[in-house]
Amino acid sequence: MSTNIFKVCAAVVVCALNSVAYATPNIQHWQSSSGAKVLFVEDRDIPMLDVAVSVPAGSSFDTAQKSGTAGLTQQLLNLGSQGLSEDDIARGIADLGAQLGGSFDQDRASVSLRTLSDQAVRDKAVSIMASVLQHPVFAPDILAREKTRVISALKEAETKPENIADKAFQKAVFGAHPYALPVSGGVASVTAVTAQDLQDFYRAHYNAQRAVVAIMGDVTRAQAEAIAEQLTGELPKADAPAALPEVAKQIAASEQRIAHPATQSHILIGAPGMSRTDPDYFPLYVGNYILGGGGFVSRLMSEVREKRGLAYSVYSYFMPLKQTGAFQIGLQTKKEQADDALLLVRNTLADFVAYGPTEKELLAAKQNIVGGFPLRIDSNRKILDYLSVIGFYDMPLTYLDDFPARVEHVTVAQIRDAFKRHIDPQHMATVMVGAPEDSPLSAKPDGGATLHQGAGK
Repeated sequence: MSTNIFKVCAAVVVCALNSVAYATPNIQHWQSSSGAKVLFVEDRDIPMLDVAVSVPAGSSFDTAQKSGTAGLTQQLLNLGSQGLSEDDIARGIADLGAQLGGSFDQDRASVSLRTLSDQAVRDKAVSIMASVLQHPVFAPDILAREKTRVISALKEAETKPENIADKAFQKAVFGAHPYALPVSGGVASVTAVTAQDLQDFYRAHYNAQRAVVAIMGDVTRAQAEAIAEQLTGELPKADAPAALPEVAKQIAASEQRIAHPATQSHILIGAPGMSRTDPDYFPLYVGNYILGGGGFVSRLMSEVREKRGLAYSVYSYFMPLKQTGAFQIGLQTKKEQADDALLLVRNTLADFVAYGPTEKELLAAKQNIVGGFPLRIDSNRKILDYLSVIGFYDMPLTYLDDFPARVEHVTVAQIRDAFKRHIDPQHMATVMVGAPEDSPLSAKPDGGATLHQGAGK
């Protein structure tokens, strides 16, 4: 097929994609009297209600000495509140057929609820969530039990190559930045956490004026307003914590090889990538889909697995956060071929950064991403998650409406330029756990590993 014919065909496909109508949700938004930001989508098709409250209280707000405090604070919220024991909360939610949960990462902590929208059921479920969120007690005996459980899990994780690799990778990419702190903390730091630490952290970070309430489902606007007030009106009042420092956009090249008895080498390669609101978000997102985010249709998978059989799976992704999050490439491979696989991945990345994707790769990626877009918003839970992200990161309320068109408008030149600005193959951190036994660079996973400068090592 000639270049001109290919361009014509590509234009026809893009026009067809542009003509597709997407039933994106109508997002209503306001600020509650407590100061919380509220995003609401009304959907009366099924008698369900999903609610989530998010606050900037992730692991990056920990200190190195008490790393794990933020996670334990979020974890203990539903394990006892004023007037409700742990059993009262669990029984009350179970009797209603509801689900009380939450999520936690470097940036944010959240509490979520799924319940029937029947008023009697809904009122009881929201009342429990309000108590959990606004009046936790952080009982010392329950904290001691949970610390034992967390410490046991951390000790087990210290033996697993994937966890060892991730911890070393985060440190290599973020250095002294709070994003490098382990999300669950460490054995020594968790041991040191007290109930008073949780109380102090809660009062400092669970503040209504910085909260984002996402509501999705079978309630009216007036009912949603009342729910938002009920969930945030009695949250603590506190000054905003100090802003996180900016992440260094470029790091020195480093390579860390850690000995481990695993049968395979676990390899991570990466560097600081992009923030959630980066102007280059869509070129980087689409470009990464082509590089390693698209599964079997990605270039890394083609080069590393399909053509050479050096790994069963290889992937890449950006983790956009409030500040610049990590760009990461990961794979597992036999120890005896680890160096060959690592060299191939580096060469594939360097080629992609230098030349970008082909027009054919870009067209296929657009078809897959845009064609799969309806699956991103095909459930109340997925929409709720988007509402939380949009509100928390101050993204445009039209994000879901704009998504397909923003993808369709990405060009090869934009991807190439964005990757050149954000990803320098000569300044990447590399971690290999389960390095070949004859490797002169291997070290023990107890902190004795040596960093080697130069991505070509």
